[in-house]
Amino acid sequence: MARQYFGTDGIRGTVGKPPITPDFVLRLGHAVGRVLRREQERPTVLIGKDTRISGYMLESALESGLNSAGVDVVLLGPLPTPGVAYLTRAQRASLGVVISASHNPFDDNGIKFFSAEGTKLPDSWEESVEAALLEGFDWVPSTELGKARRLDDAPGRYIEFCKSTFDHRLSLRGLKIVVDAAHGAAYHIAPKVFHELGAEVITIGCSPDGLNINQDVGATHPDALVRSVRSNSADLGVALDGDADRLQLVDAKGRLYNGDELLYLMAMDRLRRGKKLPGVVGTLMTNLAVEAALKAQGVELVRAKVGDRYVLEELQRRNWVLGGEGSGHLLALDKHTTGDGLVSALQVLQACVSRNQSVAEQLDGVNLCPQVLLNVRLKPGQDWSRNTRLAELERSITADFAGQGRVLIRASGTEPLLRVMVEAFDAAQASRCAEQLAEVARQS
Repeated sequence: MARQYFGTDGIRGTVGKPPITPDFVLRLGHAVGRVLRREQERPTVLIGKDTRISGYMLESALESGLNSAGVDVVLLGPLPTPGVAYLTRAQRASLGVVISASHNPFDDNGIKFFSAEGTKLPDSWEESVEAALLEGFDWVPSTELGKARRLDDAPGRYIEFCKSTFDHRLSLRGLKIVVDAAHGAAYHIAPKVFHELGAEVITIGCSPDGLNINQDVGATHPDALVRSVRSNSADLGVALDGDADRLQLVDAKGRLYNGDELLYLMAMDRLRRGKKLPGVVGTLMTNLAVEAALKAQGVELVRAKVGDRYVLEELQRRNWVLGGEGSGHLLALDKHTTGDGLVSALQVLQACVSRNQSVAEQLDGVNLCPQVLLNVRLKPGQDWSRNTRLAELERSITADFAGQGRVLIRASGTEPLLRVMVEAFDAAQASRCAEQLAEVARQS
């Protein structure tokens, strides 16, 4: 069946507009509870959230819906998305739920789910929940209603987990690190992780008020981190997004490193430590220079569709451990079951500390290809895939590149836009070709 509510990463939207309303979320909780009760007599669900003001309202509605279906609830309070995934597995819970809209502004919110193993759930499970939503309510008797309690030490447990992924023989002593938590779910966690591993920590984006999440700070606004690293003469800067599942990193010179570069660094660190690494998974947007650099080291790059969910699916299919996106969603499945900004940062720092090298030194010789991305607004009903002139031009440009560039044309999944990306070692050539393609796309 076609899914009406679930997107690529749970359910998301503007608060107060369907489906992100208290009445729908109550219905959703009840439907999820009914699906769980088909497999377990007394399920337990963990609920975490980020720092948005709407989290209080949606948490209460979700809790009530689950309780009404006979499901016990454990409230974790503000906690990063990967923290909820970890605790769901560690607590042997039936399901984990995160109330967050990730990097979106505060007036959006969403709900996503993790399995008992701390992994994203399959489409079939989401379809079962949507089918249960259509069935209406089936309240359990009062004797079977679920209960709710709080896990007061949830942040501390997750902090210890993050630290456990860092080599116990190493420390961060002598490093000054700026930590930017985007006024989000890791505001009370990320600084402690780095401090307890020995670093001197300076914080920005760690004072949430319910309305300022992702506002001019965090992984989606790294300029604030760059300025702070420079002004504080720090060695490194670490920026997370609102739910702390993505990472951006800045070095002492103020240079920003994206997820493609950090993925390469993590891959090379494993090779240097003698780990088997047949390949890594990127996306259709992964930089060509990183693919070439990996190939030179005998490591295959497989491209999945854009979205960390598709990267994870490809990793699981191939039984590989490393993958990620340029946006900073990085997966190290030998450390965690899902993407984790904090764990990824620690993997990068571990590589640097163990070899006494900076990030720049670790990435010496890897120079990203210029990427030009243009958005072409589609007219109502316009089928860009039937534009034969566009297809012919794409083939011609690709042939001219002869492996020294790439063309990617795809429709946006959220807006009526066609995204035209051209990547080449020659920046002027990339820009010229992108403009040509966009112009032909507009004429269709």
